[in-house]
Amino acid sequence: MKCIYCQGRMERSTAPFHIDRRGYHLVLDEVPAWVCSQCGEVYFDEAEVDSMQSIIRAVDEQVERIAVAA
Repeated sequence: MKCIYCQGRMERSTAPFHIDRRGYHLVLDEVPAWVCSQCGEVYFDEAEVDSMQSIIRAVDEQVERIAVAA
């Protein structure tokens, strides 16, 4: 697999994922990913993206519950 930006070689590794959303900051330190050995570009497979989206939805629900209770 080659990087679409620099054509470098993609290697299986881990990468951090950060998102600022609805009053919170979510950090996942080591998500399985493809990382370019040349430029460092990160690609997440569909399974990891689906998992991250599930986590975000769950945190969104909890944040909404906290806001309603306040």
